[in-house]
Amino acid sequence: YVYRVYKEGSFSKAAKSLYISQPSLSAAVKREESRIGNPIFDRSTSPVSLTECGQKYVDCVERILAVENEFSNYLTDLNGLQTGCLILGGSHLFSSYVLPPLIGAFSRRYPKVTVRLVEESSSALEQLLLAGSVDLVADNSSFSEELFSRILLRTEELLLAVPSSFAVNRTAAAYRLPGEHIRHGAHLTDGIPCVPLALFKDEPFVFLKPENDTRQRQMALCLQAGFTPRVVLELDQQVTAYNLTDSGMGISFISDTLVRSVPPHPNVTYYKLSGPLSQRRIWIYQKRGRYVSRAMEAFLDIARAGRTAPEPSP
Repeated sequence: YVYRVYKEGSFSKAAKSLYISQPSLSAAVKREESRIGNPIFDRSTSPVSLTECGQKYVDCVERILAVENEFSNYLTDLNGLQTGCLILGGSHLFSSYVLPPLIGAFSRRYPKVTVRLVEESSSALEQLLLAGSVDLVADNSSFSEELFSRILLRTEELLLAVPSSFAVNRTAAAYRLPGEHIRHGAHLTDGIPCVPLALFKDEPFVFLKPENDTRQRQMALCLQAGFTPRVVLELDQQVTAYNLTDSGMGISFISDTLVRSVPPHPNVTYYKLSGPLSQRRIWIYQKRGRYVSRAMEAFLDIARAGRTAPEPSP
């Protein structure tokens, strides 16, 4: 009950999700606070927040849940994947377009194993994986090599997406990249020229927020081209930036993963970018030293079989 209130940030929402009345839930939490002799929640904030003691309480709950999850994975092995749960994590982009085909293949092969998908930011996913709250995470960020092992799922390219209405497209006409080429993978060939990014130095840009890997690459690419971009909007999701470019708001940097996964955006002109910053790898991460369940092994086998690029040499 305490953990559900913490996750929901509200007694009323927690009570609804637990199918009990709010007074009953409040009374149960108060009994627990009385038992430990300290308040767990600061009820003066909205959403309710944890006290110092409450934070320690929740930390212990999460360790208990991690142990329970590990034992559940052990039982799954004993039952030959006839029961159990696999918890996967990914950002919005990967949860929407990268993981679903793998989850579908896994579920068709092991229909009795429950699959849960947690959608969070990269930094939050790293902490969840470390805490044992998720089993595997798909991400293109660099997680700690000391704490996590990884397999390469695929590589992806960052592309420049420019509103087709922008006059600068006439100056850059020789570098235009048709959307069909991206969807068919033709943009990966050496014969496609890379656009000089400096051509767009006076244009408005739509960027992701500073903690995002794409944002860091966006800024570095512009600085390498000799200019500081004029950012008119900062966003959480790459797909939102893509849609705003389609509406004429500004230039964005998007991955070929996204272009291939969503319906064509008719009002966007694409350009190939140069340099290692425009290329990144999508990894499947797991925590080092933790018990690897049969379900995790089976999912990793499916991921290895379906990956579209060889693993780099050590």
